[in-house]
Amino acid sequence: MASTPAKNPVPGMLRDGLHTRVVGRRISYFKGLSSTQDEVARLAEQGADDGTAVLTETQTAGRGRFQRQWVSGHGNIHMSILFRPSARALQLLSIMSGVAVVRAIRKATGLTPTIKWPNDVRLGGKKVSGILVENTMRGNQVEYAVVGIGVNIALDVHSVEGLADIATTLNIEAGKPVDREQVLRHLLHELDTLYIAVGQPSEAEGAADVVAEWKGLLETLGRRVEVRWGDEIHVGAAEDVGPLGALLLRRDDGRVVTLPAGEVTSHLD
Repeated sequence: MASTPAKNPVPGMLRDGLHTRVVGRRISYFKGLSSTQDEVARLAEQGADDGTAVLTETQTAGRGRFQRQWVSGHGNIHMSILFRPSARALQLLSIMSGVAVVRAIRKATGLTPTIKWPNDVRLGGKKVSGILVENTMRGNQVEYAVVGIGVNIALDVHSVEGLADIATTLNIEAGKPVDREQVLRHLLHELDTLYIAVGQPSEAEGAADVVAEWKGLLETLGRRVEVRWGDEIHVGAAEDVGPLGALLLRRDDGRVVTLPAGEVTSHLD
């Protein structure tokens, strides 16, 4: 069944209160875009402020990690946020975003998501949210970063062949319609709280707490997994993660490798 058009969630969210210091101070909403990532990058080049957010109902060229298509539809969250982060916050954008999504879903629905390393948020063993972090460099310095977050709320998982095997929605998992405005409000609040916590030079302890919370949400640790890293495939036991989120994998040959970025393509146990 095709999804039906949804109303702009921003006015209701603001009416009920969005008291953030950085994230969401400016929010732009569109009925359709090619990509929220591209729109935020355009705004960044024009000098947009730290924390600027863009939401859209549909995307014609939405993308996830490894340039995969992100299936978009009415009634879900397709959002990208501009960050002009400190060096500390830059290293933790992916981790803090995963934690923020989990917190928001938990507060809005009572559901208890987990994270498949590094940042796929899952319910019932299926993906309910994805996160994409893209940086723009000026010489050796990061000029800005764009964090894209997609949350499946009312997505028709049968609209694409095979999608229902790997993806789910909040409506499916909750067994009832979930209030998108509430999820969005919680998500922006949590992103704001975590961004401030990890971005201050004096907040080293806060950053460590965020990493510890993220680690506690990982369903990958302690399991035998297959990991794609660049053109390489590693198979072994996911033993631990480093302070910035790298996966420590004990390969089947006994060698421990550190994978700072990649994808768990499958759980083998």
